[in-house]
Amino acid sequence: MKALMMGNEAIARGAYEANCKIISSYPGTPSTEIVESISVYEGVYAEWAPNEKVALEVAAGACIAGIRSLTTMKHVGVNVAADPLFNMTYEGVNAGLVIVSADDPGIHSSQNEQDNRIYASHAKMPLLEPTSSQECKDMIVEAYEISERFNTPVLFRTTTRVSHSKGIVHFQEDLAVEEKFRTYKKNKLDRLLLPAISRKRHLEIEANLLDIQAYSNSYPLNVIEYSSPEIGIVTSGISYQYVKEVFGDTVSVLKLGMSYPFPDEKAKEFAAWAKTIYVVEEGEPFIETSLKAMGIACTGKEIIPVCGELNPEIIRKAITREEFDCYEGVQVPPRPPRLCAGCGYLGLYSAVKQHRDIIAAGDIGCYTLGGTEPIKALDTVLCMGASISMATGMQRTQDFKPMGKKVFAFIGDSTFFHSGMTGLLNAVYNKTPIVICILDNRSTSMTGNQENPGTGRTLQGSTSEVIRIEDIVLALGIKPDNLRILDPTNLQETQQCVDTAKHSTEPFVIISRHPCELLKSKAEPTKKYIIDNVTCVNCKKCTMLGCSAIKIVDRQIMIDPLDCKGCSICQQVCPYDSIKEA
Repeated sequence: MKALMMGNEAIARGAYEANCKIISSYPGTPSTEIVESISVYEGVYAEWAPNEKVALEVAAGACIAGIRSLTTMKHVGVNVAADPLFNMTYEGVNAGLVIVSADDPGIHSSQNEQDNRIYASHAKMPLLEPTSSQECKDMIVEAYEISERFNTPVLFRTTTRVSHSKGIVHFQEDLAVEEKFRTYKKNKLDRLLLPAISRKRHLEIEANLLDIQAYSNSYPLNVIEYSSPEIGIVTSGISYQYVKEVFGDTVSVLKLGMSYPFPDEKAKEFAAWAKTIYVVEEGEPFIETSLKAMGIACTGKEIIPVCGELNPEIIRKAITREEFDCYEGVQVPPRPPRLCAGCGYLGLYSAVKQHRDIIAAGDIGCYTLGGTEPIKALDTVLCMGASISMATGMQRTQDFKPMGKKVFAFIGDSTFFHSGMTGLLNAVYNKTPIVICILDNRSTSMTGNQENPGTGRTLQGSTSEVIRIEDIVLALGIKPDNLRILDPTNLQETQQCVDTAKHSTEPFVIISRHPCELLKSKAEPTKKYIIDNVTCVNCKKCTMLGCSAIKIVDRQIMIDPLDCKGCSICQQVCPYDSIKEA
């Protein structure tokens, strides 16, 4: 059978065919669809974990107990999971363990651009890189065999284009998945990472890497495609597809499906054939460094950019110096992302913006857009869960350099569960008088409205306990008098709450609770608002909310009836009573 699949869907299919039974992940673009796809297969358990560290630890526990497991995350999520990641090579596996890192060259939906292939060499684990949807399926199956054969987790690295592009995938429809459960051995000493054991395991890991390198040299997806010896290109991942699109079969190619441990003998064989070698890879000079360390002359980042995504035009111009106008044409105007019409974040941001003496530390989520035009309510964004901790540091600087400012932290419900609770605990413990605004929209919205511990539902659709944020806040030591729960579409209540919080001398929490607009049923009746052009004076105060339903057409402000969600925030900010219910 064959089907058109995204790379992520093909990874899910491959994991199912490999008899992976337990999947734990945290949603993050471009990895999210892997878990959503595999959760529909019978006989598997899939969950959304609170963060990537927990997800990897769940998968690690499952593999030690004898069940093949999988964890998936976007590239920055691997940073969160780095502690167990590095230690799992020392711990080893029982059943296979695969860690999918979905990198984001070009920074389409992330806060940075990092090349996670470096994690493989740093953590001393095998690295696989598929180039197509078919390879995503086939190589994930092979990854489990490698994991068990060499007693190691395997890093499976994709990029945005591999994860989200579609291709034909051949697979067996009525597959009888072979059960491969392994016996758990109790009191196995090498599972205890005590110093004496870890020192012994380190020696074993280094010897194991040599065995894996020998395997890498014979690995069927590390292949030389012979053609003219004049030009040889070493490449991996999506870059291989670009190379083939530009050069077809006119150049020789060393295609690396397993790029760490580096296949040194295969590289020497290729270098003996090709007269001039180019390395085409997105991100860091990972392959290039390995070649040059072996004394193989090659050209890479001297001509191939280290920043952003590659494409066929970039590769052609870099290697042939020829202009190639296939990709030139009408330039699409930039369209920056905006918060949805009716989003509850707009009300809270509007209230905070009234105070020029507030410093606002933001976090990762839809609400990050509160730092962009025209809202401009946030001052900083660093990484998941950092807002509360950064706010603590900012507030403490005023003990030494008074600025007359109050520091607010803004964090979403899913991000709070992910890594915000420890920051709040720190603020309470050290009595830092910041204001923590937890934006509870009942969903992990930015990655597609996935469930989280506060929604009362699991990934696979069963009901669960609703973990109430207010209970956690109180348990972490916030005094009841310093906790407010509000609906941010009520601007008067929201403004009063912000005023009260700003003058608090103790840690203060505001839970801004309003469901994501995308969760509402389309059949649900919605009020609409219009602007009375007779009384409107074009003061543009409503446009500063950042609501995507409010537009300026022919110098006149109007509310798009198709976008309006009836939240009434614009009506409440209008000083001339020019916004009416339709």
